[in-house]
Amino acid sequence: MPMPTTQDSAAADTPTLSVRTVWISDLHLGTPGCQAKALLDFLRDVDCETLYLVGDIIDGWQLRRSWYWPQAHNDVVQKLLRKARKGTRVIFIPGNHDEFARKYLAHNFGGVDVMEEAMHVTADGKRLWVTHGDLYDGVIQCARWLAIAGDLAYEFTLKVNRWFNRIRAKCGLPYWSLSRYLKHKVKRAVSYINEFENAVAREARKRGAHGVVCGHIHHAEIREIDGILYCNDGDWVESLTALVEHFDGRLEIIDRGDEAALPGMGMLPAPKSAPVVLPVPATAKAAAPDTVSSV
Repeated sequence: MPMPTTQDSAAADTPTLSVRTVWISDLHLGTPGCQAKALLDFLRDVDCETLYLVGDIIDGWQLRRSWYWPQAHNDVVQKLLRKARKGTRVIFIPGNHDEFARKYLAHNFGGVDVMEEAMHVTADGKRLWVTHGDLYDGVIQCARWLAIAGDLAYEFTLKVNRWFNRIRAKCGLPYWSLSRYLKHKVKRAVSYINEFENAVAREARKRGAHGVVCGHIHHAEIREIDGILYCNDGDWVESLTALVEHFDGRLEIIDRGDEAALPGMGMLPAPKSAPVVLPVPATAKAAAPDTVSSV
């Protein structure tokens, strides 16, 4: 079998999607469920000015229980660092699974800025508060043991799902997510998602932002909540989704798990005559000239 040439390797790394900003979260590197190959393909395909890593990038909870770190996970880290070296501003906002990184806020590692949260200003003037979201999750804050138990249950569900989908693949059937199905069908899960979304939207309003970008609940979505733009970039365990900002300020969820967008996903269209600008909340401050600032 012929070995790939340097030219072939360079062609494989040529971006096919150029955008202003990318938000990804919940990669869960260090777990068998992480879709590292698909993530690496996405990072090779996309070129951006700013890349936000919105928490749960490395799963410290899982690594403490059992060490798992294949080469593909190392390749993802190296690709992120390479993007930083080549001029992309990379901002890492730790989540609950990589909370160990919160000890290093305001530090820069290999070109990656570590921040607790950030305020991003889009090309069309919207102020988007960027946070992982776990600090506004009542289960994480008030019943940590329950969160850990839930994480173990989720890990078991993913393991069952992997075996189930191997059988489906042999039958020529596409990938099917058990946990995504349960989240959409179980009433308590739906209620939990709604409460989380409302909580971060309220906090964004308090901070004078037009909207919020978060992760945490593995449920990608763009929608308006009481005048606040709520954006969740999903995850790279099952959904394989990212949020991007185009150069005119439009926001879009990229779904690499299923190129046909799921209900509620897709691009936030701009009017033909002018860009989308949501009403500024009463407490909003004047937008800073910088694209992003720490909060």
